[in-house]
Amino acid sequence: MNTARNAAIEAVPEWDMECDVIVVGGGPGGMMAALAACDQGASVILVEQNYDIGGRAILSGGRVYLGGGTAMQRQCGISDNTAAVFKDWTRSDHPLGRYNDRALVWAYASAGVETYDFLEENGVRWTPLEEANRIDSVPRHHPCAEWPDPAGQVIPGMEGSGLMRPLEKSARAKGVRFLMCHRMRHVFREEPRRGAITGIAVKELDNMFQPTGGALQIRARKGVVLATGGHSMNVAFRRMFDPRLTEEYQTDAQNWSPTRGDGELAAIAIGAALGAVANQTNEADGQLSKGRLACRSNYHGLVWSPSSPHFPRERATGLVVKDYQNVILVKENGLRFYDETCGDRDYDYFAAALDWTGDPQKRDGGGPIWAIFDQSAVHREGWTLDTPYVDRDGYFFQADSIGALATAIRNQYQWRPMPSDTLEKTVARYNSFVDSGVDADFGKPSPRHRIENGPFFAAWSTPCLHDSYGGLRIDTNARVIDMDGTAIPGLYATGDCAGGFSQHGIGKAFVFGLLGGRHAASLQSN
Repeated sequence: MNTARNAAIEAVPEWDMECDVIVVGGGPGGMMAALAACDQGASVILVEQNYDIGGRAILSGGRVYLGGGTAMQRQCGISDNTAAVFKDWTRSDHPLGRYNDRALVWAYASAGVETYDFLEENGVRWTPLEEANRIDSVPRHHPCAEWPDPAGQVIPGMEGSGLMRPLEKSARAKGVRFLMCHRMRHVFREEPRRGAITGIAVKELDNMFQPTGGALQIRARKGVVLATGGHSMNVAFRRMFDPRLTEEYQTDAQNWSPTRGDGELAAIAIGAALGAVANQTNEADGQLSKGRLACRSNYHGLVWSPSSPHFPRERATGLVVKDYQNVILVKENGLRFYDETCGDRDYDYFAAALDWTGDPQKRDGGGPIWAIFDQSAVHREGWTLDTPYVDRDGYFFQADSIGALATAIRNQYQWRPMPSDTLEKTVARYNSFVDSGVDADFGKPSPRHRIENGPFFAAWSTPCLHDSYGGLRIDTNARVIDMDGTAIPGLYATGDCAGGFSQHGIGKAFVFGLLGGRHAASLQSN
């Protein structure tokens, strides 16, 4: 090492651990980077804030967007190639393609077959392709087979276990060292805006993600790969993209895999730039969901089992609505705002949900949204309104009258009591629409059920945030780029903490994890 670099490394009080490549995050991008680096002969430490690996991918349906002529595509008789993938994901007439970084899309398209094969070589087993995505001209949605051991299924029935458990098994067999329950707090660079990456600082967490006081400084002889999952939980960060996304909007898997922008913030502090940020507000795929009722982490696709060791973080399974004719949705002011039966990805609905309510003290986000229903609706839906199905600590309320229900609502994001007279008028007006068969306000098709049989209920139904698309700017080797357009030596990013293009799901995380892990392992030691 030269004198300047050696002095910079020694400026860190003490390295507690060291390896060639540090990977931050045990989700799909991080696991792929760890495997790729390990295969190149690098020693790897993978740092994960949770007590288990997998990130949000292990909770998912296990679908991976990969194309270009994979073995499964050929088996299913589907003709595909790199140019076709690139053409689809750079369509200027589609919000999923319009703002994408063309160089990154070409790298993604070119590595699709290789990534598919790498996953298979490391234990992933596939099932036949599903139909084409909304932007794909041919099927590229590769489902995996569910992990056969129930002990490895964080949520039974979710095939994401069939992606992450085989990769974990392979990584452990190849010698990747896992450092669980540790959160990255800082990335060390030889100089604040110059020089190579030398390592990271982490803090130990308990099983509720609270700091224990323990801390480590880990040296990376070659590089650091950030796979920290994006920024959707960080209110200040996400409002740089969309100021409507105020604190009331919860996030997907927030209690399992918190996405607080750790990777982006640490990289920006040492000079990194963001990339392709227009994708964060494309309102086309994955950012918002209507969600489940009566629980705080309310993504529609996640129903936690009370027997899970994770459940104390969740506190409730939530209620899944089978028929939105059984409820009305009102904002914190007690007023309806849209047709409740609209689809889960109806962005006109989300625009209405995020719109200012007209109250002078709350002009930013749209405020909390509550599902209002009566006992008859409970019977029709087949709900149980006890623990563990509902969270009565601020996310579910009941009363014997509509007016009393409004005043009973107490939630940290409900900035004032709901006006009882307003909610009474809203319910009365809706009941008149049921009588006439016409929703004169929002066009709900043939409103069917009056809200009149007490007790009456209010359940949290504020939209849930999902993906992050506007992350760190990277190049085709997943190297993080600074504000001058130069790669930061030894720093990489993949998954939701990397920007580039707006693909929902884990295909791009796998691809750039593979590319970044390999490149990091190829560097000379510092």
